[in-house]
Amino acid sequence: MKKIIFSTLAFATSLTMLGEGYQVNTLSVKQEGMGHTGVSQKLGAESMIFNPAGMGFMNNSFDLSASVSPIFATATATLEDGSKYETNNDASTPFQISGAFSIYDNLKAGITINTPYGSGIDWTDNWPGAVLNQSVKLQVFNIQPTVAYKILPNLSVGAGLMIAWGNIDLNKGLVNPETFDKVLASQGVTSEYFFKGTTPASVNLKGTAEVALGFNVGTMWDINDKITVGVNYKSKMDMKVKSGDAKLTYANEFAESQLGAITGLDNANFSAKLPAVSQLTFGVSYKPIRKLILAFDAQLSGWSAYEELDIDFLGEKLGDSFDQHLTKNYNDSWAFRFGAQYEMTKRLDLRAGFVIDNTPVDEDYFNPETPGMTRLLPSVGFSFRPTNNLSIDLAFTYVEGLARKGSNSYTDLVAAQAYQTAIGQGASTEMKTFKAKYDIKALIPAIGLSYSF
Repeated sequence: MKKIIFSTLAFATSLTMLGEGYQVNTLSVKQEGMGHTGVSQKLGAESMIFNPAGMGFMNNSFDLSASVSPIFATATATLEDGSKYETNNDASTPFQISGAFSIYDNLKAGITINTPYGSGIDWTDNWPGAVLNQSVKLQVFNIQPTVAYKILPNLSVGAGLMIAWGNIDLNKGLVNPETFDKVLASQGVTSEYFFKGTTPASVNLKGTAEVALGFNVGTMWDINDKITVGVNYKSKMDMKVKSGDAKLTYANEFAESQLGAITGLDNANFSAKLPAVSQLTFGVSYKPIRKLILAFDAQLSGWSAYEELDIDFLGEKLGDSFDQHLTKNYNDSWAFRFGAQYEMTKRLDLRAGFVIDNTPVDEDYFNPETPGMTRLLPSVGFSFRPTNNLSIDLAFTYVEGLARKGSNSYTDLVAAQAYQTAIGQGASTEMKTFKAKYDIKALIPAIGLSYSF
């Protein structure tokens, strides 16, 4: 039986690994409870995350903070026939560790380690959209040494060097089982060999991004005793995978015998470059009374930098014919954050917040890998101080995505080339469309400790 030959174009389209669905906004338990506001608040060591200038107002000689925020997320896809498919995601665990100290009364320094991008999604191997995406796991790590200088008693500036690297692990189906069964039937293969919804062949793409550099700068100004304003800018960083690995798997030996012509892709290497986008955030906080803080942040994320995804396969064996230049055309997007903190007692602070996070993804580029949709995030939290130096922080955020329909067209090259080989039809590619309505929900509990003296 003749073997089916096809191109890798179908699988490369799923490498959008820094999509907005993986941007982490849970890097402080205290501020998670306040809707992750913080650009205009004096947060000690944690100011390095939100606005380095805030560290300049630190009164303590030393401040240490650590936290973890497990994300339990579920996405669903409802197809046109009413069938519904749900992800089987593992919990992701963004974390941060931040330490700051005083050099002089007006000069502070510190370092933070955090995960600004993370999480993942697992649609399982054999769901109907497997040719678009089966699963993705992504994690980006960031180390940021920081300094802050208080120019005036009410004005501070700060800057940090962002040193980031990361890893990606992606799985995607290469062959549409429905199409493949039709091809087998046209070749006279009996139905006992049909795949009946099982993905015949899949590819795993795994790579580590090299170290990228960026900067985080900000300023903070106390207008008066009640109002503080702040501005923060985090630069874009290009995350480059110079030599990722591609690995093929087959549903069974029969699938491998029929698709053996693609083994040239097995253990192949690829390179790719994607942006960790810039962020410009404006914030204002207001203290109507001593015990109450009200905060508002507006953040503009520069997703328009994600215009195209370039994937180059390495080595003479594959050549330039497999390289891909895929249009993405994301848009810049705004997130609006509201938060409040009330000092219930000298040992207990209560918090609440709300976030509106707008999607940067146009309908034409909406996909199940990062199902970009506007998200609403209410949150609550509290801190308890058993001693004057130690704080135990807890928070909880609920994520509700505004359900959105997506329509993904893809080239079924298996069908086109298989029919050409098996039954002599033309070589024009066959376009297919996968339509679904996507929804996302997530629960994010968080716990942290902070210590200062």
